[in-house]
Amino acid sequence: MKITDISVGVVEAPLITPFKTALRTVDCIRNIVIYIHTDTGLIGVGEAAPTAVITGETNASITHAITDYIKPAIIGMDIEEFAGIMERLENCIYKNTSAKAAVDMALYDLFAKRYETPLYKLLGGYSNKLITDLTISVNDVEEMVKDSLAAVERGFNILKVKVGKDPVGDVERVVAIRDAVGPNVILRVDANQGWTPKQAVRIIGALEDANTNIELVEQPVHYSDIEGMRYVTANTLTNILADESVFSPKEAITVIEKRAADLINIKLMKTGGIYQAQKIVHIAEANGVECMIGCMLETKISVSAAAHFAASQKNITMVDLDGPLLCMNDPVTGGPAFNGQVITMSGEPGIGFSL
Repeated sequence: MKITDISVGVVEAPLITPFKTALRTVDCIRNIVIYIHTDTGLIGVGEAAPTAVITGETNASITHAITDYIKPAIIGMDIEEFAGIMERLENCIYKNTSAKAAVDMALYDLFAKRYETPLYKLLGGYSNKLITDLTISVNDVEEMVKDSLAAVERGFNILKVKVGKDPVGDVERVVAIRDAVGPNVILRVDANQGWTPKQAVRIIGALEDANTNIELVEQPVHYSDIEGMRYVTANTLTNILADESVFSPKEAITVIEKRAADLINIKLMKTGGIYQAQKIVHIAEANGVECMIGCMLETKISVSAAAHFAASQKNITMVDLDGPLLCMNDPVTGGPAFNGQVITMSGEPGIGFSL
């Protein structure tokens, strides 16, 4: 089954409410969707999310990378040459991880369709269900409490609370949410690089003293400040999750060796797809470090690929795949079923979209 063409389009989905973090505010998803065509008629689908403040990519740069670098590198190759295709994908252009992720997941979609099996089974088939958290955007205290209660009403018992824009008020935000939702809801806090190391230790210490029982704090300081991450991890009791600090297997090794985090968040848009993500999860597992699977602002296409990957791995113990749940409507049909916090894998071949 040879690759004959790669076509590029756009997928859009307005958000129910604006998505606000310490880094950006977004009200509508506008991502690149790609289709890999083959001489058998089978088509693989993938998606790339432009996240300039994290990956440095835009829709224009993603399209350029795919059409001018990736496509010429792999066109004409047989899907059975999978490792060789992945080597060319990785080496044809530096970084551009979201562009690579879209192509990577489309290739995995094709590979699983070739063998008429759901992708998660081909990758290991550890589970067929996942439980995701739901993101609470950073706003004033009253609005975040209201959004948290609404999420609990929808049946979510794991919330990821965005903070980091206002260090002085972040403790108040989390304490108010804990008081509102009660002790049985799991709270994860994501600072999106918004604190200094000393601020992080002070804020996390205050949350611990207030008995907020936070499961973890994600990326408290700037991604490049590995020593700062290590300082925070060493001086707090709460688990620290590395996100933007880990794009590659090499960075995962550095974070683990330096004990700069207790946990690692894997996102396909950071790793360049499933092929590299597998390396990270195996490195982490070998060192006793559990992983989360996360997503950027993505539609059901790429989130479904991430769900298949997560369902195949024992060491992915936390799931943050709420992208489709933040959208006003679903722009595609097929893939895993997203019913509240429960994601259920389907029996359809590949990622689960019929084209």
